[in-house]
Amino acid sequence: MKNIALFILMLCAIPTMAQGELKFGYLSYDAMLTSMPQYAQMQGDMEILRNQYEAEQKRVENDFNTKYEEFLDGQASFPKTILQKRQSELQEMLNKNIAFKKQSQQLLEKAQADALAPLKTRLAETLAQIGQERGFAFILNTDANAAPWINVTMGEDITEAVKEALQK
Repeated sequence: MKNIALFILMLCAIPTMAQGELKFGYLSYDAMLTSMPQYAQMQGDMEILRNQYEAEQKRVENDFNTKYEEFLDGQASFPKTILQKRQSELQEMLNKNIAFKKQSQQLLEKAQADALAPLKTRLAETLAQIGQERGFAFILNTDANAAPWINVTMGEDITEAVKEALQK
């Protein structure tokens, strides 16, 4: 998919290439995102939220373990109906704990995506501004070895320019 997008960008740049000039910028998107001052704050907030969910998971796990130990201690003396009721309660608790753990994970992922959204928007706006100002045909993300080689006479590393713009 990335190769197709790059190919399309290159096709769009052919008129520029016919004029003898193709300029592009390149940078590591992930490095720029993580260098933003707000990123550290977002990570701290996410860690607090993650710790809260983990504490709640530990609490419900301890509650379950306590009930289970009580069940084991008394199961020999319980009448059949009480034994079945307690087993049902334990099964219900276990199911709720599993559901809570799954839901917690989904909520943490959504919270992180929501927290990253304004940072990604700001970075995209900054890249668009720098691309326009410098007359780039496109800006290439070098993450994941997407560009194993770049001709530096045609491209410009815009890492420092983006860092400066994001600090403002």
